[in-house]
Amino acid sequence: MRSAAINDLDFFLLEVPSAPGRTLIVRLVDEHAVEGWGEAACSWRVTETSARRDAILPAVTGRSVFDVEELLTWELFADPPLRCAMEMASWDLVGRVLDQPLSHLMGGAYRRRIPVALRVEAASDDETVHLTRQLADQGFHSLVVPASGDLDRDVALSRRIRENAGTRIELRLDAQERYDIETAAELCSLLEQGAVEFLVDPVPANDPAELQPLQRRTMVPLAARRCIRRPRDVLHAVGRETSGLVVIDLQRVGGILPSRKSAAVAEAAGAAACLAQSRSLGLATAAMLQVAACTPAFTFHNETPHESLDRAVLTEPFDVSDGMVAVPQGPGLGIRVDRKKVERFQVA
Repeated sequence: MRSAAINDLDFFLLEVPSAPGRTLIVRLVDEHAVEGWGEAACSWRVTETSARRDAILPAVTGRSVFDVEELLTWELFADPPLRCAMEMASWDLVGRVLDQPLSHLMGGAYRRRIPVALRVEAASDDETVHLTRQLADQGFHSLVVPASGDLDRDVALSRRIRENAGTRIELRLDAQERYDIETAAELCSLLEQGAVEFLVDPVPANDPAELQPLQRRTMVPLAARRCIRRPRDVLHAVGRETSGLVVIDLQRVGGILPSRKSAAVAEAAGAAACLAQSRSLGLATAAMLQVAACTPAFTFHNETPHESLDRAVLTEPFDVSDGMVAVPQGPGLGIRVDRKKVERFQVA
């Protein structure tokens, strides 16, 4: 096996109309000019990219890309989204050096096609209802809809979606921590007639155990996402039976390895778990598919924004059929980045 020492590093800050917000793209290069790519949602200013590169490149130059876990313990990568993007690029580069998909390097593909839950965000409730019906007709059996924080509106929207899409879908209402516990309890009571399968993050929770009082008052299964920042948070959630589902956000926990450790905790406790990623131009979606393929512990539909399947900076589309996405079979993340598209969307 030949060596793979890091030789170069680039950061690209992108804005794509179909994916609101900024996305950080990381490009790692070894001494043989093999590239690895990663991404994460990012709030950096344009001037930060060069300063960050100047700080990080000297530290990683000459280091083996195979030392992924050691590199990511450095203080330079304390920010979870940056750590996630760097780790993703590292694993992509490792896979390309070994000419193997990432899932093959982590135990082998347990699944070839991954069930996805599409996150639907639209300008109005009418548009949301229409889009969820379209997606259900296309075979997407699990949908995630953000809540507004208005009790009556959120209940009405959930019921409208259920009436239009019927029992064909699993509907998750993401409350985004917008409710206090009393209003959340009222929301749950109005949703107990089967309007939703899961209510995600109904109340602000710095500790997953803070969902426990609400779960005791309702039959609606609760899901924890934003309070899951490390594997031990999963232990707190499932150990106290505060959550019907643990949603492990790749960027929030800081990457692929932490997400697999979190999944192992959930599996050991007999809890349901799935992956998620906040925003993607295709790379993070590919990473999610690779990780889900080799991790049996992810037992539920894995969440991705519905725009992410448009693969904004990739050369090839994802293979989507009946609500499932095929795991890319190329080396590393299994996909190829279109450098011209990256440059087209780069923030000047």
